[in-house]
Amino acid sequence: MMDPDIALKGAAELSPLALFLAADIVVKAVMLGLLLASIWSWAIIIERSRRLGRMNGEAAKFEEWFWKSGDLDKMYEPSSRADHPSARAFIAGMNEWRRSLANGRATVDREGLRARLASAINVAIGRDIDELSDRLSVLATIGSVAPFVGLFGTVWGIMRSFASIAASQNTSLAVVAPGIAEALFATAIGLFAAIPAVIGYNRLLHRVNRLEARLSAFAEEYLNLLSRQLDGMEGR
Repeated sequence: MMDPDIALKGAAELSPLALFLAADIVVKAVMLGLLLASIWSWAIIIERSRRLGRMNGEAAKFEEWFWKSGDLDKMYEPSSRADHPSARAFIAGMNEWRRSLANGRATVDREGLRARLASAINVAIGRDIDELSDRLSVLATIGSVAPFVGLFGTVWGIMRSFASIAASQNTSLAVVAPGIAEALFATAIGLFAAIPAVIGYNRLLHRVNRLEARLSAFAEEYLNLLSRQLDGMEGR
């Protein structure tokens, strides 16, 4: 039976902090880089999750207010102060609507106006979706690269362990185990950084796609409303 004192000493030597301190400078750099990448990915996940939750809530309130109001001109001023994609899409459409109808011409090119309205609204939505998706590429990069960076640290650490074995000419487990443990710890940190990044990327991408679908549906209904108003205009 193993002596409890020896077991405790071995466990302390193989603790994460002890493994990091005993590692080669290259492996330490790999571990620190992966830890920073993990912190960065968690910051993006938390910030984007909160932001998407807020935007979905504001979109639901805005759409409810939009359909209850019925007066687009009265909605213009409050919407211009709002900071969410639904309001920006509405303002983009209204700006194009007002510019096109205030040009002093006797007639209005209805099909041209419909095309310009659709373009203005879709551009506004596209800008917001692109901005929301921007940092997701960081999560995808961390998720795909971190395991290989950790593997590099592992390979480097194992090479260092073999060099130590060759120098000491001692192949006992007590000599080999610490170096192998340090090397494998780099891979563990790589997975620690990669797994949340991959899960966060997939989940956030799904939520961004759902928000985009919601905004696209709102844009279609909004365009239909403007189109009906345009059809109802006489003498233009």
